[in-house]
Amino acid sequence: MGYKKMNGNMTFAEVDLMTSKEHNRSLKLMEKINTLIDWSEIEAVLLKYYTIGLTVEGADAYPPLMLMKALLLQKWFQIHSDPELENQINDRISFKNFLGLSFNRPSPDHSTFSRFRGRLSKEAMNMINNTVLQQFAQKGLSINEGVAVDARLVQSASHPISNKEIKEQREKRETPEGKIDKNGNAIKFTRDFESDWVTKNEKHHYGLKEHASVDINYGFVLATELTPSSVNDNIYLPYCVVASCHTREPIKKVYADKGYYGKPNSGFLHLNNIEDGIMRKDTKSTKLYNHAFRARFTRLMKNAIDVLFRQMAFNLFRGEKILGTA
Repeated sequence: MGYKKMNGNMTFAEVDLMTSKEHNRSLKLMEKINTLIDWSEIEAVLLKYYTIGLTVEGADAYPPLMLMKALLLQKWFQIHSDPELENQINDRISFKNFLGLSFNRPSPDHSTFSRFRGRLSKEAMNMINNTVLQQFAQKGLSINEGVAVDARLVQSASHPISNKEIKEQREKRETPEGKIDKNGNAIKFTRDFESDWVTKNEKHHYGLKEHASVDINYGFVLATELTPSSVNDNIYLPYCVVASCHTREPIKKVYADKGYYGKPNSGFLHLNNIEDGIMRKDTKSTKLYNHAFRARFTRLMKNAIDVLFRQMAFNLFRGEKILGTA
């Protein structure tokens, strides 16, 4: 087993489309991103954590870097399903060019994208995002002098049910009968049992909560973490600050709204010689997010990986805009 060979000689169709490609804006944008990032460093991290294709037995696997870039395309172009991603790759010149996939080669099957996403760990994605931000720092961007921390609500992918129903269904799922369907087959798809309820601004919300930190100079997303929605924002400030340290440069100041104010967080910042920018009263200027989006999956871990892909896609797009203008 190894990896499938993606690059080959140019087809006649590719030669005929050379002039057209020169005027393709999507293609130009992705070519800029391709030159902005040293993908070999990303690939090295991937191969450390993703072992599919490294054994000598079995059919050749798709290169993990190509699959990762495909999922970035999914984020940049707001493609809402893996089957549609497969269709778009087969249909678009710019997508195949970005992936290094010749015109006469079909896209990987949509199930390949799903399996790839499911095999990635949070540790791998955090290391990859760290590598991206370190590369930006090496290009002269100071990415963590000031950090803003906030949280936003995420709607569950499943319809809301009461806490009592959640408890009952969780308990049922732990029984042998709860793990099979009416035909006796193992249940593959299930509702979201990891979301819960919270009331904010007198509105009831069922879902998850995304805790995040953002660089105030360039707007890069430095860290993200997903929890059930009832988890208190306050306790995640230290995590977000520590996870924002992608370079040897120290964080100078942390900003947050009044919900994060208190001795534990102020003491944490003081202990680490970080200036305290936590608001003592509420102000709209510190809000990073103003509305909830809907989770794509019914499992917390799969949604966490999806959020980390969104972080990577956003930072690459943002980095191209900043460094491209410079």
